[in-house]
Amino acid sequence: MQSEYQAKKIEGKWQENWRENNADKTPEDKEKPKFYALSMFPYPSGKLHMGHVRNYVITDVIARLKGMQGYRVLHPMGWDAFGLPAENAAIDRGIPPAKWTDQNIAQMKQQLQQLGLSLDWNREVATCKPEYYKWTQWIFLQFFQAGLAYQKEATVNWDPIDQTVLANEQVDSEGYSWRSGAKVERKLLRQWFFKITDYAEELLNDLDKLEGWPERVKLMQANWIGKSVGAYLEFPIVGMEEKVAVFTTRPDTVYGVTYVVLAPEHPLTPKVTTDDRQEAVKAFIEEVSQQSEIDRTAEDKPKRGTLTGGKAINPFNGEEIPILIADYVLYEYGTGAVMGVPAHDTRDFKFAKDNNLPIKVVIIPEKSQEQELKEAYTDSGVMINSDKFNGKNSIEGKQAIIEYAEKQGYGKARIQYRLRDWLISRQRYWGAPIPIIHCPNCGIVPVPESDLPVKLPEDVEFTGRGASPLAKIEEWYNVPCPICGEPAHRETDTMDTFIDSSWYFLRYTDANNPDQAFEFDKVNDWMPVDQYVGGIEHAILHLLYSRFFTKVLRDQGLLKFDEPFLRLLTQGMVQAITYKNPKTGKYIPPEKVNSDSPIDPETGDKLKVFYEKMSKSKYNGVDPQEVLGKYGADTARMFILFKAPPEKDLEWDDADVEGQFRFLNRVWLLVQDFIANPASSKKKQKDDLSKPEKDLRRAIHTAIKEISEDLEGEYQFNTAVSELMKLSNAIKDSKFKNSPIYREAIETLILLIAPFAPHIAEELWHQLGFTTSVHYEKWPTFDPNALVVDEITLVIQILGKTRGTIQVPASSTKAELEQYARDSDVAKRYLEGKEVKKVIVVPGKLVNFVIPKS
Repeated sequence: MQSEYQAKKIEGKWQENWRENNADKTPEDKEKPKFYALSMFPYPSGKLHMGHVRNYVITDVIARLKGMQGYRVLHPMGWDAFGLPAENAAIDRGIPPAKWTDQNIAQMKQQLQQLGLSLDWNREVATCKPEYYKWTQWIFLQFFQAGLAYQKEATVNWDPIDQTVLANEQVDSEGYSWRSGAKVERKLLRQWFFKITDYAEELLNDLDKLEGWPERVKLMQANWIGKSVGAYLEFPIVGMEEKVAVFTTRPDTVYGVTYVVLAPEHPLTPKVTTDDRQEAVKAFIEEVSQQSEIDRTAEDKPKRGTLTGGKAINPFNGEEIPILIADYVLYEYGTGAVMGVPAHDTRDFKFAKDNNLPIKVVIIPEKSQEQELKEAYTDSGVMINSDKFNGKNSIEGKQAIIEYAEKQGYGKARIQYRLRDWLISRQRYWGAPIPIIHCPNCGIVPVPESDLPVKLPEDVEFTGRGASPLAKIEEWYNVPCPICGEPAHRETDTMDTFIDSSWYFLRYTDANNPDQAFEFDKVNDWMPVDQYVGGIEHAILHLLYSRFFTKVLRDQGLLKFDEPFLRLLTQGMVQAITYKNPKTGKYIPPEKVNSDSPIDPETGDKLKVFYEKMSKSKYNGVDPQEVLGKYGADTARMFILFKAPPEKDLEWDDADVEGQFRFLNRVWLLVQDFIANPASSKKKQKDDLSKPEKDLRRAIHTAIKEISEDLEGEYQFNTAVSELMKLSNAIKDSKFKNSPIYREAIETLILLIAPFAPHIAEELWHQLGFTTSVHYEKWPTFDPNALVVDEITLVIQILGKTRGTIQVPASSTKAELEQYARDSDVAKRYLEGKEVKKVIVVPGKLVNFVIPKS
C-alpha cells in the first residue's frame, strides 16, 4: 500500500503499461455497436497549449465512457502537417520543412501521450507523408474527372520586390509584405478551383439533418452559403452590343435604378471607359489594386467610385444611366456588377449622395405620399413611378417584374449564392503537389493514378523570393506528357491545406491501407463520426469543406452516407488573467505585476485586469508541461472538465487546479484506508440493510444515474465531477466500513472516475486486487430501487413552530403521519393536557398541531 498519492510515478507506470499492451488499439468485434470519437487534429507547431489539452481531454472522456458502455471505439490522432510555418522555418533557419515538421510531431506526440489519452496510435496519419498525400492527389483526380476541378484566373497577393505570391497571413494590416516591406499588389494568376457551388443547395438543405450540431454553427454555415432568391437582369450598353448583367433580390425597385456599377477588374471596364475618363479610371483601378478584398467590402469604410463615361440603358423605362466602377464591387462575386437604387438601399443612398448621382423613389409606405428622402427607404410598400406596376404591393411586384422581364427578354428569375468556388491553389512548396501535367499539345493532363504520389522533391532552396521552389527544379518540373510523350511540365501549385483536413477522418478508418484511400466496407462501417470535437473557429470552412468532400465522394460511389459528423461539440477557449496598459496598449507579464495593486512597472499607469484567451503575445499562457510536472495529468484533466461547461470559455485559476489535486488525494486516501481495513464482500439482501447502509447505497446509485446522464446528450462534465465529489464525501462520512455496501461504494467511485482520471483509477483498481484494466470494465448502471427513500424525516410543529423531528415510513398516508406524530415523544411533551383544535398534515414534510395559545 502507498500512503502518498504520487501522480507522476503512477502516470508514467500506466502509460508505459498501456503502450506495451497496445491497450488502446481499436477493437474489431463487429458484434458490438461502433462509436467514432474524434478531435480535430492539430497543426504540429511543436508545443501543446491548453486549448489542445481541453479539446483532447473532452474527446477522451467520451471515448473511454463509450468503451466501458460496450461500444467498439475508434479514437485516432494525426497531424495536419502541411502549411506555411514549416516553409518559413526553412527560409529563416535553413531547416528543411520535412525535418522541422517531423521534429515537432515527435515532440507533440510525447506531450500528448503524457495526458493519458486512449488514442490508437496504430492509425496515426500525417498529411505531409507521401503515403497520405498520395491519396489526397488521388481524390483530386476524382474531382477532376467529375468536372469539379478546373482552372481560371484569380487575384493573388503579389510582392513586387521578391516577385512572389504571398499568403494573406504574410500581408500586414497596412497592406505591406511582412518580408520585403513592399506595398503588396493584387495580380491575376491562373489557379485551380473546386466547384463547391455545384453542391451549394444540398450543403444548405442538409444542415437540417444535423440535429447534433449547435444551432449557431449551422447558422454560420447557412450565412456563408448565403442563398438569395431574386432576378438576373441585363442593362444594354449605349453604342455596344454587350450588356451589363446584374443580380438583385429587389427587382421591385428596378424603375429606381439611376446608375450601374462594375467591378474595376470587370472585362467590360476598359470597353465602356471613354477617352476623357481613361486617366481617372486607370488611376482608380491602380489604387483599388492595392486594397485587400476585406478592405474593399468593409462595412465601416467609405465606398469610393468613379465615372467611366460609359452609359447603359434601363430597359424597363428606356432611361440612359451612367456606368461607374467602385471599390466595393468584386468581380468574383455574383456577376461582378450591381445596379444602383439609392432610394431603397442604404449603401447606394450614401454612394449616390457622395457622387452626386440622382435618387428616384419607386416605393413608398402604405397610405403615404412621395417626399424627399433623408435616408433610404428599404421596407416593402406601394410601387410608384414604375409605369404599369404603379399601385402594386412591392412584395407582389417582385414576381410581376420578373415575369415581365422574362417576356421582354430583359432577364429571368435566378437563385444565387454568396458561396464561391473554392480556390485550392497555393504558390508554395510545403503542400500536396497538384497531380496535373501541362502539355503544349494535349493541354491539361492528369497524372496517371499508377504514377502517384507526385512526391515533393527534397533538394530545395528556400529564399522566399521568385516563383515557387518547385518551378526551379528542372528534373522535377520537366516531364514527358503521359498521352503523347512530348516534353511537358508539372503543375507547380500545391493544394490548400484545407484539402488535407477535408478527408482525414475517412483515412483513419483504414489508415494503413497502401492500395486504397480507404476500403469501402471499413469506411462505411465506422463513418460517420459519432462525436466530433473542436474549436468554433473551424465552424465554417473546415466543416463546410469536409461536408462537401463527403458528398462528392458519395456521388462517386465511395461512401454510403451524406454527412461526415453526426454530433459536433465546439469547446470554448481557455482564458487566463491578463494585464494590459490601456494608455500604451501593451500587455504586461504577470510576474512583473503586483496582483493586489496592478500597475505598469515602467510607467506607473494603472493596468486593466481581465480574462482573455491564452496567448504568447499577451504573456498569459500556462504551459501544460508545468501543470503536468507539478500536479500530474489526472489533475489537469479534472480541472479542465470541472471548471466550466465544455462549450463555454474556461477561466484558468491555479487555486482551482490545486482543489482538484486535493480531491484526487482524498480519493487516494479513501481507497488506501479501505485496503488497510477491507470490508466484507458478502452481499446483503436489501431488506437486511440498515438505514445508514441504505443511505450510502442511495448515494452510490444517485451518482451513477446523475453522472451517466451528464455524459449523454448535452455533455455536462462539470456537474459530473461535482457528483463524483458528492459520492466521495458520502463514502468519507460513512461509519460502517466493514459493510459490503462500503465496498460497492469504493469500487463504484473508481469505475465512475475512470474516464476522467484514468491513471489513478487504473492504479487503485489494481490495488483492490483486480487483474484486468478498469477501462475494460462495464460502466455501472443504477438500480432504481436503491433511489427509493424508505424513510423520511417528519417535522413536528406546534402552532407553526418546529419542536422536533421523527423518522417515519416514506409511504405513510396522511392519517398515518398524524398518528405517528401524536405517538411521538415530542408531541406528547407539548400536547399533554391540551386540546388539539386542528391538525395540518403536509405529506412527506410535516405535521402541525394547532392548540389554544396559553
